[in-house]
Amino acid sequence: MKKTYYTENAPKPVGPYSQAIAVKGLLFISGQIPIDPKTGEIVKGDFKERVRRVLNNIKAIVEAAGISLDHVVKVTVYLRDISRVNEVNEVYKEYFKHEPPARVVVEVSNLPKNADVEIEAIAYLKD
Repeated sequence: MKKTYYTENAPKPVGPYSQAIAVKGLLFISGQIPIDPKTGEIVKGDFKERVRRVLNNIKAIVEAAGISLDHVVKVTVYLRDISRVNEVNEVYKEYFKHEPPARVVVEVSNLPKNADVEIEAIAYLKD
């Protein structure tokens, strides 16, 4: 059986998908772009703040499932400009300090709402 997770502390999906789905002990978190859940708008200004917003959105979703970022085992980062990976890394290590998850970074030509970063994740639920 699968279970859908939703929290008001992360943005509403911008399409026909769930924020996260749990199945067989794994939580699959949909790609998050830097939308402020309070305004429904993309965060303006500093790129690192947009990355923080994305990671805070993911954090809110995993917490809604009763776990923490420590349970994240795989992350995929989509960037419109791969040269910004060092900026992503600076923020990323604030959230994943010990034993960071496996990760891939991919450059893409565009993202929903013309965002410059999107991150999806997979986490395991409590044993």
